[in-house]
Amino acid sequence: MVAAMIRELQWRAGYLDSRQLDSVYLGGGTPSLMSPKEMAQLFAAIDRLFDLSPGAEVTLEANPDDLTPETLQALSDTPVNRLSIGIQSFSEEDLQYMHRAHNAQQARQCIEDALTAGFEDLTIDLIYGSPTTSDAQWAHNLDIALGYRLPHLSCYALTIEPRTALEYRVRQGKAAAVDEEQAGRQLQYLMHTAAAAGYEHYEISNFAQPGKHARHNSSYWLGAHYLGIGPSAHSYNGYSRQWNVANNARYLQLLEAPNLFESTPDSSEGSLFEKEILSAADRYNEYVLTRLRTHWGCRLADIAALHPSFAHHFSTLIQPWLANGSVLMAADQTFTLSQAGKLIADAIAADLFWADAGRQEQE
Repeated sequence: MVAAMIRELQWRAGYLDSRQLDSVYLGGGTPSLMSPKEMAQLFAAIDRLFDLSPGAEVTLEANPDDLTPETLQALSDTPVNRLSIGIQSFSEEDLQYMHRAHNAQQARQCIEDALTAGFEDLTIDLIYGSPTTSDAQWAHNLDIALGYRLPHLSCYALTIEPRTALEYRVRQGKAAAVDEEQAGRQLQYLMHTAAAAGYEHYEISNFAQPGKHARHNSSYWLGAHYLGIGPSAHSYNGYSRQWNVANNARYLQLLEAPNLFESTPDSSEGSLFEKEILSAADRYNEYVLTRLRTHWGCRLADIAALHPSFAHHFSTLIQPWLANGSVLMAADQTFTLSQAGKLIADAIAADLFWADAGRQEQE
């Protein structure tokens, strides 16, 4: 798999306009299971093909049960300088409900081990809104997390995805469903508690100490271009979005083709990846969806630059949300969500969408 990813990286290095990289994110699977040798091979390829900026953010996603002291020591000798750890909860009942492989003791131990190994730039994921997470347990989870003074927290409402073991159990009545009112209440508590602890709520699910925003994820919300390598990986270059085949065996087969470098990456559309050309309306909708979730907000000038009709559409539909206090407007006509608006962010964004996205008339 690592060899195939390196071949894809070589083949698609020209996808980005610039060879300068400000961030690298290893995630979407179990990258912490790579051996030190495999990790070295991957970064050697990145070094050959790109210029990694001094001080670039290099993040590795990991589960607590993967981060042994030995693994952390090996990682400290790689370019990885930030860890994103899927803690989810410090409660045994929560972790069992979510079918996590680690236990509550491992959840705390891996944070302490990571700090001991010198990884001060840490973020952890926490889940609220689980039927097993009482308000008191959620407060306890936050007390533990904030007690570590970690620079960053990512906190998500529990969603039950289709065709998962949890969805099956809920459908069979063997597990409780999500209580939306409880989730909203716990988000409100999270916003208040994180602010009191000095964290900036810079995106619906993300909280950071000043200057500690996740640079890589922020680039998604701010519309930066990115290259995704590996099965299911997504790429974006401003006018199109593409996603690689999800099947591992098929991915390996395509990347091991002996004549790979005789073809152009675009010629593999429909085999290695699917591609969507974004209309101006698509780009407007994506801008609203991503930027409204952040403290940077939506700028009317940015929307007008896409097309004047979008600015008129946005200005008209935003008025009821301004009137009820869900959205705030700054003097430069930048629109951000209030705390009340953050509880219904998706509904507000959906209301502001251009209904017939995908049409090309606005190009």
